[in-house]
Amino acid sequence: MAKKIIWAKEAVADRLQILDYWYKRLGHKEYSLRLDIVFKDTVNLLSYFPYLGRKLENADERLFVKDHFQIFYLYEEETIKMLHI
Repeated sequence: MAKKIIWAKEAVADRLQILDYWYKRLGHKEYSLRLDIVFKDTVNLLSYFPYLGRKLENADERLFVKDHFQIFYLYEEETIKMLHI
């Protein structure tokens, strides 16, 4: 069963900054839109398989690497909180 996803303000800001960076760099939204789909698909995958990410030392946080992005999240019993990208 999929866990509920909660986005921290920092993770939302990170995602928007990344998408905006690529939009400004390339001059069109095509890559940003595809990248946003990758982020959403990855988060969806983590909602079903929360242990895919490596647990960080001395923390409850986990790290999942997708392409050249690091996704930090916190797995709790009923939810997954996206912390940073």
